[in-house]
Amino acid sequence: MPEENYVWLPKASLLSYEELSRLAGIFLAQGASKIRLTGGEPLLRHDLPDLVGMLRRHSGLEDLALTTNGILLAKHARSLKQAGLDRVTVSLDTLRPDRLAWFARSGRHEDILSGIREAREAGLGPVKLNSVVVRGYNEDEIPALLEFARGEGAELRFIEYMDVGGATRWAMSDVVTRAEILADIAARFGAVEPLVVPAAQGVGPAGGDAAAPAERFRLSDGTVFGIIASTTAPFCRSCDRSRVTADGTWYLCLYADRGVDLREPLRSGASDREVGELIQRTWKERTDRGAERRMEEAQRGALYRLEGLRADPRREMHTRGG
Repeated sequence: MPEENYVWLPKASLLSYEELSRLAGIFLAQGASKIRLTGGEPLLRHDLPDLVGMLRRHSGLEDLALTTNGILLAKHARSLKQAGLDRVTVSLDTLRPDRLAWFARSGRHEDILSGIREAREAGLGPVKLNSVVVRGYNEDEIPALLEFARGEGAELRFIEYMDVGGATRWAMSDVVTRAEILADIAARFGAVEPLVVPAAQGVGPAGGDAAAPAERFRLSDGTVFGIIASTTAPFCRSCDRSRVTADGTWYLCLYADRGVDLREPLRSGASDREVGELIQRTWKERTDRGAERRMEEAQRGALYRLEGLRADPRREMHTRGG
């Protein structure tokens, strides 16, 4: 969760669904093929299925996904599927309601579990679960979370705690590393096998899209899980992702201090071709290696101090998009 007394973006600055759809079409015309709706919490946006339907109509869109905290998912899963959503990822860091209340300031743990099941029944699969592992909070739940995901027919991805956005109390000592996660799983379930897919299929050793952030592994019973080790093993050199905020600021890297304003050309009469040229030019010139550069810091702390977050609301993950 973001810090207390954080600053919201002005409502007038937010892109309309029509503007978001137009911008998505421009990105798709430049070669993008996947769109993920994330947040903050995207299900707080009114009539989100309307946006899903608008995006679904674009040619060239191969995959349309949603990342959510799951609290409102049970209510909307079927309408999102009917509108054209392909799949969903749900954040689930703990199986204990008391820990969720402490860490995420939410008492609606059962609603998250209901949302996971409703998404599966609605056909929004394969459902994926994201678990950020934080030392002193939930590292003792690694085997239990994996067992839960297996029982729900979901694929779990453990994520190293990252020093971005509202993580103003982040410290390297809080990070449970990829190696520790694998050792804990092996101690409980036995041998862990990295998933390797032949290079001829255009994918890498992570067992999926070569640019995907998660390395994937398999247990002896066939259970597959992933680890996103952005903190200790960044994937900057293969990253092909970027994010557009709700107010039209385009970030080429999660760690970027500044983004590119796409709202201004959209609203000042620029053509799709002109906006597309801006996107192409910027993408070709990018040199972002944010996570790698963070690793080089001798005294690594949180990316921003609290005063820095309040000075620019776009630095918060609820604004920038995780």
